[in-house]
Amino acid sequence: MNILDAKHIFSYRKYWAQRFGVANELPMSRAEMDDLGWDSCDVILVTGDAYIDHPSFGMALIGRVLEAQGFRVGIISQPDWQSSDDFSRLGRPNLFFGVTGGNMDSMVNRYTADKKIRSNDAYTANGEGGRRPDRAVNVYSHRCREAYKEVPIIIGGIEASLRRIAHYDYWSDKVRKSVLLDAKADLLVYGNAERQITEIAHRLAAGERVSDLKGIRGTVHFVKQVPAGWTVKDSSDIDTPGKVIKPKSPYAMEEAAVCSEKQTEAQEVLASSSKISNQQRRKTVIRLPDFETVKDDPIQYAHASRVMHGEMNPGNARPLLQKHMQRYIWVNPPPIPLSTNEMDGVFDLSYSRLPHTQYGQANIPAFEMIQHSVNIMRGCFGGCSFCSITEHEGRIIQSRSEDSIIKEIEAIRDTSPNFTGHISDLGGPTANMYRLACKDEKIEAACRLPSCVFPGICENLNTDHAPLIKLYRRARALKGIKKIFIASGLRYDLAVESPEYVKELVTHHVGGYLKIAPEHTEEGPLSKMMKPGMGTYDRFKQMFEKYSKEAGKEQYLIPYFIAAHPGTDDKDMLNLALWLKRNGFRADQVQAFLPSPMSIATAMYHSGKDTLHKISRRDASNMSIPKGIKQRRLHKAFLRYHDPKNWPLLREALKNMGRADLIGNGKHHLIPNWQPKEGGKATKLRTKGNSFRTQRTENNNRRVPAQKGTKKRARKSR
Repeated sequence: MNILDAKHIFSYRKYWAQRFGVANELPMSRAEMDDLGWDSCDVILVTGDAYIDHPSFGMALIGRVLEAQGFRVGIISQPDWQSSDDFSRLGRPNLFFGVTGGNMDSMVNRYTADKKIRSNDAYTANGEGGRRPDRAVNVYSHRCREAYKEVPIIIGGIEASLRRIAHYDYWSDKVRKSVLLDAKADLLVYGNAERQITEIAHRLAAGERVSDLKGIRGTVHFVKQVPAGWTVKDSSDIDTPGKVIKPKSPYAMEEAAVCSEKQTEAQEVLASSSKISNQQRRKTVIRLPDFETVKDDPIQYAHASRVMHGEMNPGNARPLLQKHMQRYIWVNPPPIPLSTNEMDGVFDLSYSRLPHTQYGQANIPAFEMIQHSVNIMRGCFGGCSFCSITEHEGRIIQSRSEDSIIKEIEAIRDTSPNFTGHISDLGGPTANMYRLACKDEKIEAACRLPSCVFPGICENLNTDHAPLIKLYRRARALKGIKKIFIASGLRYDLAVESPEYVKELVTHHVGGYLKIAPEHTEEGPLSKMMKPGMGTYDRFKQMFEKYSKEAGKEQYLIPYFIAAHPGTDDKDMLNLALWLKRNGFRADQVQAFLPSPMSIATAMYHSGKDTLHKISRRDASNMSIPKGIKQRRLHKAFLRYHDPKNWPLLREALKNMGRADLIGNGKHHLIPNWQPKEGGKATKLRTKGNSFRTQRTENNNRRVPAQKGTKKRARKSR
């Protein structure tokens, strides 16, 4: 599929309300509407975030896109959800309410991975916590319905996007219905929503009913029955749970044309596809197991997840159908990615790039972090199983033009009131996928692999970093720009394919420290994460140190790791801790795996199976899934082996694992055998009788009396 098949989002005839012009900031009160000469809003957007008129914030971006179409758009930010009063402060919208939980999922925003309530909210003025409800999309939608019963409600954003089908919910530890039902909304928009929301607004403005809006890509709606002319294909015909069959590739589908090991093979597959079969395929809907089934059967849930992830490529995805009690939801294929021209148009709109004036001098942490950053692209083809970017933004990279990016940097330089000459980031979901894509559009459109870089980089992938290098050089040459940092996550497995890029990055765009994310050191967890092995990290580290030395700079890599990921056992975390100690790393903050809705790793967490491969009920060898609070705490403790608060837990675990040899006061020990006492001297731990150490042999572990002088050497080293 060619993106030119989609209607350009700025080609619609503008709505009559364009005569009111462009607002300095979208109104949040009736007084502001009066100043603009509005008697009503055409669209009202309700969000769980503070309103910041910046393209990094979803509601500002969607609001400005709709404004560019000629519609009058109002914002209701962080309303009081205890009643419907606050939802009527701008009056009745002429077309629809657009509802989102905000830039973050409201549950992730409010709770830690240990389900503890967070004390602050980066998307709220002065970081104040508690300004949005749990499951904000549901609550806001209900209040909108109470305020104006007949007004269509369209939900979107990350929270709705990742809950578009029946999904496992970590916080309630159960499978919940599609959020479309829970919110009692009329339509769900998933992914980046510019294309969908533009079509929806124009069709509603033309007099169509919201119930008529069927078949729009990137949307989910209700159907009473399968439309005429459509063929229903059961998901079990594509991926049958219960049979152990080694697939040629993850998510291999019976009629899929995938990125093959050789480009010629992929071309042969494409050539063999007939026009008739393609036409039939376009009128086929995949029926997933219904809600009642996946709610009670983790294997069926894992099966549904595998099938859904196989229908993520907009070039070949088919609609999905899932029954919820007496209703059916219809999930249309993902939206066609925006062209570079469309991306430029979206980011070139009249954003003030500032918080709304009602916040005064309040500090909004998320704004402080991104106010001088520039988003250069969208999407990610990495396919990391714990990440939800692909499910939301898609795996096809959508890049802005170099001129558009430079124009935004100049705007920051010339208009930001506190700009000091430093751009905090040029990036996006990743730092270095700008303009990277499959070498052949036809192969890309046919591919069903979940990742272009795992288990290795596909030879059909263009890894040329030259456009990004050119952008960096042009950007830092601008007058008034002192330094440009790269803060987005770096795919170092791609970076090592371009030594020139690594040199450019290390020489000019690192501020002493560069954060990267190997996520783990052990092959077991890495294979479940779909991340490269540590050999690639070592290659990048060598390049980083070489080019830092050549530039005469003392710079350091800061690796990030995940604790308690599916497929990780205690031994894996111990080995990771030993690696950290050998390499002199002491993590200040650690990340524990949080099962976000719809991700591949979440299906693993819920089912206990490796959903990257065919699963079987008869297979007794379930994956290691760290679920218990004690085990999750232990895995986090291994990452912070240097923290005395964790030593008692680690001592107990090491003894239980037969690795008491790692407890002691030498350099080769992981943790000491003494414990600091608050406000006093350290407490030395002793055992009755002889001192023992564990001596590891080739065949077994055995305890032998400590040699003479051991205690003395230990005290000296301490």
